[in-house]
Amino acid sequence: MQIRKAALEDLDRILEIYAYARKFMRENGNPDQWKDSYPPKDTLLTDISSEKLHLCVDGEKILAVFYYAKEDEPTYHEIDGQWINNKPYAVAHRVASAEGSKGAATFCLNWAFEQSGDLRIDTHTDNKPMQGLLKKLGFVYCGKIKLEDGSPRIAFEKVRA
Repeated sequence: MQIRKAALEDLDRILEIYAYARKFMRENGNPDQWKDSYPPKDTLLTDISSEKLHLCVDGEKILAVFYYAKEDEPTYHEIDGQWINNKPYAVAHRVASAEGSKGAATFCLNWAFEQSGDLRIDTHTDNKPMQGLLKKLGFVYCGKIKLEDGSPRIAFEKVRA
């Protein structure tokens, strides 16, 4: 597996992966996190043009998609809890794997962490599969944050020892 930046010609496959992820979440007790249309196509186009949308690929096959950037996340400024540190960090958002792509999300998050050494991520309280993965990979629960629309999320961070 490798990580590469997403390109416009990948958009149809990216949309398929997100559609599968929404279905998977609904079937696994998490019907509210991404509803029926998240992430919207215009967000993905912006992410592609800013070179922040990444793909996990095996040869030509796209196994997973995720947003990664070394940037300050405004919704992380206020947390009901505490981040591990106040150093610069990277973020991962919108991690989604294609059907049957075992280990792809793990590969994405491990890659993202290796790029920065300090990675923050949040997820819905009902997203038990993602919470389990984050804990397995050594992320620490730090508290609760609110998205721009006020929706609550639980936040995790992993830092290099």
